[in-house]
Amino acid sequence: MVLTQVLLVAATLTSGLLAGVYLLYAHTVMPAMTLLPDEPAVAMFDALDRSIVNPVFIATAFLGAPVSTAAALATGWGDPSRWWVLAALVLHLVGTVVTAAVHLPRNDALKRMAGGDGRYAATTARAALEEATWVRWNLVRVVASVVAAACLGWALTLA
Repeated sequence: MVLTQVLLVAATLTSGLLAGVYLLYAHTVMPAMTLLPDEPAVAMFDALDRSIVNPVFIATAFLGAPVSTAAALATGWGDPSRWWVLAALVLHLVGTVVTAAVHLPRNDALKRMAGGDGRYAATTARAALEEATWVRWNLVRVVASVVAAACLGWALTLA
């Protein structure tokens, strides 16, 4: 019981961190990018994308949230909170699939094309990102991760 509660706290915290990252992109990063011309916008996004792939983010949020949620589910399968934890895990998996299917290919395309010289390379790189699609699907990740964190918060009250 204590292990499950500790894992639920960890899952809730890491889920909140993940939701915060996705929300920051939704309300700050991507709107700021729309205000910039192609070259600085591509440079900004490229730098952010290269920086975010680091052990701290991966361990505490991107993988930390679904892994700690799965661990909480496994240790607390008999608890009344299990359905809320299961819902959170499914929502995390949705966010992970969206990231893998939508965001990573676009981010990688931008990074590949960002290395060229001049305005044409930046314009091509920015087009590869498909900003409207990126933003739309990021909102799916925001909703999924916020609702997952809420499910885990509620599960804590039941555990």
